Amino acid sequence: MNRLDDPPGLMKGRKPSFIGMNGAPETDDQQRVRFQVELEFVQCLANPNYLNFLAQRGYFKDMTFINYLKYLLYWKEPEYAKYLKYPMCLYFLDLLQYEHFRREVVNSQCTKFIDDQQILLWQHYTRRRTRLLQTAAEQTQHTNSQNNGIVQPKVP
Repeated sequence: MNRLDDPPGLMKGRKPSFIGMNGAPETDDQQRVRFQVELEFVQCLANPNYLNFLAQRGYFKDMTFINYLKYLLYWKEPEYAKYLKYPMCLYFLDLLQYEHFRREVVNSQCTKFIDDQQILLWQHYTRRRTRLLQTAAEQTQHTNSQNNGIVQPKVP
């Protein structure tokens, strides 16, 4: 079963939250497609170069688009955030709520700096995680070698 088969908006008992172009409530299929499109778009926001692309084309000056970014904040709720593969997108979604950030991200040097910082963060996280896993494996190996692989029963 695909994780996206039953997005939160399609839980039983919940009414469709949007009215379609024909004035009727969205069907389950329309809700599923909207969920997937919004999920993909929100995750694209984790890419500073994509933000620069949007800024250079004037999207961040369009009030309709800015309101759409505000609407997308629902992705921060745990029932939706669990579907995200790139949680950094939520950080950028927050930053995009500020006009100053939207103005600055049009600058390629600013975007390059953000991109570099993001890579450094991932490298730091990866190195730290590797060290923690290595330490845990060594401790397990040390414990096993002390017991010669035999689990000692506890004496009351």
